[in-house]
Amino acid sequence: MLDSGGHIVSWNAGAQRVKGYNEDEIVGKHCSRFYTPEDRKADLPSTALQIATETGRFESEGWRLRKSGERFWAHVVIDAIRDGDGKLIGYVEITRDLTERKRAAEELRQSEKQFRMLVQGVTDYAIYMLDPDGCVSSWNVGAHRIKGYSAEEILGEHFSRFYTHEDREAGVPDRALETAAKEGRYEKEGWRVRKDGSRFWASVIIDAIHDDAGSLLGFAKITRDITEKMEAQRALERAREELFQAQKMEAIGQLTGGVAHDFNNLLMAILGSLDLLKSRLPESPDISPLIENAIKGAERGTSLTQRLLAFSRRQQLTLQAVDVVDLVRRMKDLLQTSLGPAVQIETRFPLKLPNVSSDQNQLENALLNLAVNARDAMPNGGELVISAKTQQLACGEITELEAGSYVCLSVKDNGEGMDEQTLVNATTPFFTTKGIGKGTGLGLSMVQGLMGQCGGKLVLRSEEGEGTTAELWLRAVDAVEHSTSKQEITTSYSEVAMRQSLRVLAVDDDSLVLMNTVLMLEDLGHCVVEAQSGEDALRKLHEGDAVDLIITDEGMPRMKGSELVHEVRKTWPGMPIILATGYGDLSFSPEENLKVLNKPFMQRQLANVIKETMGEPRL
Repeated sequence: MLDSGGHIVSWNAGAQRVKGYNEDEIVGKHCSRFYTPEDRKADLPSTALQIATETGRFESEGWRLRKSGERFWAHVVIDAIRDGDGKLIGYVEITRDLTERKRAAEELRQSEKQFRMLVQGVTDYAIYMLDPDGCVSSWNVGAHRIKGYSAEEILGEHFSRFYTHEDREAGVPDRALETAAKEGRYEKEGWRVRKDGSRFWASVIIDAIHDDAGSLLGFAKITRDITEKMEAQRALERAREELFQAQKMEAIGQLTGGVAHDFNNLLMAILGSLDLLKSRLPESPDISPLIENAIKGAERGTSLTQRLLAFSRRQQLTLQAVDVVDLVRRMKDLLQTSLGPAVQIETRFPLKLPNVSSDQNQLENALLNLAVNARDAMPNGGELVISAKTQQLACGEITELEAGSYVCLSVKDNGEGMDEQTLVNATTPFFTTKGIGKGTGLGLSMVQGLMGQCGGKLVLRSEEGEGTTAELWLRAVDAVEHSTSKQEITTSYSEVAMRQSLRVLAVDDDSLVLMNTVLMLEDLGHCVVEAQSGEDALRKLHEGDAVDLIITDEGMPRMKGSELVHEVRKTWPGMPIILATGYGDLSFSPEENLKVLNKPFMQRQLANVIKETMGEPRL
């Protein structure tokens, strides 16, 4: 109790415990001593009593002092006491120590402040709350940055507006909340929509929030924009797929090249023997057609091996500057005849187009191959457009192509087109959509191999029902740039240049091919020394076998033909040498005076290359 002047007139045990004074110490003292110096300076004790006098009650919270000087947070109520006549006779003051509650409230406030700062400080995640119906009830800076809405725009709106139209139609937002409410958590990735309508790939987590009684209060939702991560993952998967495809194609190429080489040797023996048999047998209406038919069949086999070698990038090429416009113009009649009247051919070329680096014959074959494929894709006829353009490519603009100037020669049809899976497999060797017996599945593989050897690339673009465009990207060159065709041979063996009979060293590890070559040479009137390996040939030369000419196979075990050439040049630098091969990846310089004879070869081809090598006119 306080008297009307604010002095203490009674003191209970609770007051002693809270404030620390005994009754003898405090009775008669003014109540202002419990106030802090700041409050006394502000005359708060008098103000409190005045308010209590005028209104009947004063109530507030604030800092108070114990006897020890320690502060505590107090809830204070002061009621005015009056007698029957209404005269003020004193006050009743009740003080409650709320320090612990104040401390807990402050800690909670600080915790909430720190949490708000944490949530608002996160900009990589959209963190916000939803009420039980799915309406947004809080919104952080990250949500604003990722989704584009400010808090004023989105609070109270339903969260389904972040979903795509397709997902909303399918009921995805509602199922997400149902799952979170039932299982406590929902987690998924998918497309979401920003305020501007753009889409992003999001990782979404929705957690259900319940009170102590288990009632659903709402949901905590976290959204992360992982578009870049998804694109990086897809790029990695594409790179892995491309690497796998490249490794697979390399393995197939190695296998194909080996098979083609062995097949070439078999065809060499067959064609050579048939050619000799034809020359030795008299013309007979019963026998001659059979031999001719066998030769044509073997030549078709030769064409197949050339495609295999082209795919494996081992065919022999003569790279030179090729005028694409002139090449297409000269081929137009052939193309029209091959494609038939139902296909209309149109050419579109700029007024000026640089030459390209390629093998002219092989490029003609590739173009014819693409045109025939286009015709087959247009069973009811259609339009075939052959066009070209010049383009400067930056590094990496087209995979596998170096930066530089290129000519894109394209063949476009308006046929059936290809679906995605067919397009992926189109250049795979032996893959074909044609009927059995109507295609080898090597046409596009051959074109792809040719482009690889020329430093270019085949690019296919197609959509089902929209036709196909095949693009041949070829490096542009000046008309005066070098050609890889070999220099003319000059030999110091002038004394034998015009002799019709030569002593020839024939080297081949395949006994069938060697026998066939020997028979051809002997039939041409030459004397032949046989060797079945490079080491065997060197041994015979060192033992004194004088020869005028060496004909050697390239693909031999232990010592390749080109390695034999290198060894021969050390001791016999002017020796005329012919390298017989089905491969195109030969490593020798023009200064080595080599003639290359492509396998399989006929006797006339052998005779001509011998004439050229020895400086005589061709047959």
